[in-house]
Parts: sequence; C-alpha cells; structure tokens
Amino acid sequence: MATIYDNRRGISRRELLKRGTVGAALIVSGRAVISPENAWGLEATALRPETVATLILLARDIYPHDQLADRFYAIAVKGQDTRAAQHAAHKALMEDGVADLDKRAGSVGYRGLSWEDDRVAILREIETTPFFQAVRGDLIVSLYNQKELWPIFGYEGESYSEGGYINRGFNDIEWL
Repeated sequence: MATIYDNRRGISRRELLKRGTVGAALIVSGRAVISPENAWGLEATALRPETVATLILLARDIYPHDQLADRFYAIAVKGQDTRAAQHAAHKALMEDGVADLDKRAGSVGYRGLSWEDDRVAILREIETTPFFQAVRGDLIVSLYNQKELWPIFGYEGESYSEGGYINRGFNDIEWL
C-alpha cells in the first residue's frame, strides 16, 4: 500500500483531525511521526517515517511500561534513525526488518495488529535475528538512560560522587 504525501509543508488542523483515531495514534506526515494526542513529534531523517512509527511500537512491545508515554520510546528509537543516516547497512537492516514484521503481520502490518499478544508472538519468531537484537540491544541504553525516567523506576542516578550506595539507599528498593 503506497502512502501519498502532499507537497505542502505540514498538514492542516482539519487534516490532522481527519486522520486521527481514538487512542494513542501515531500519524505519519511527510518526514515526521506525530502524536497529536500527546503533543510531540519526531522527524525521521534517514528511515521512512512509517519505519520509525513501527520501531516506536516495537520498542514498547520489547520493553513494555504502561506508565511511560510513547515520546520516551520515540526518543529511544531516534538513535536508530541517526545511525541509519550514517551507515547504509544499518538503514537496510532497519527497513528490511520492519518490512519483515509487516509481512509476518499480514495485510494490516505490524502496527495494524491491535492485540499486543499477536505482536509479541511475531517478536518471538524473530528474536534471534540481527534486526531484533540490534533494536533490543540499543533500547537497553537508549530507553533506560533517559534521566527523566529514572524517578519512575526508582533509580536515583549514579552514586559514586555521593560515596556509593552503602550509605545512600542500599536497601530501600521497594519494588522488588
């Protein structure tokens, strides 16, 4: 299914509302992935914006945290786009990997699968592929190294400068 882009800069508010759906929908417009409901956007420079939107959902499926907004996953995935701009092989890995996900998902594509369990079943099929390992491995750092998220997970940051954890919250982990 081909996506038609108009040459106008951005989209009108009316068009944005027409394209929107109920829920946390991501809209692909030009080179951007936009979340109108949550007022953020991400420009894709090397990867197709549809690829970036799929990577955001893939990131959430790999590391699901209901308390995190999609924008944190978008920030984490932006590194894949940056790396794709620098290395043609990485760009091919990401584009081909997402195309494979869409093919496995059938006519609706990966983002069209509304049940998380259906998407996770596909991820189990590809978990040993270089594509999956590249995305998963990068997410460990790019998602969890966002300082804004640390309080959500109860992480207080590095402790070396404070003398270590022994005298600074060594046994105050309440979520274990």
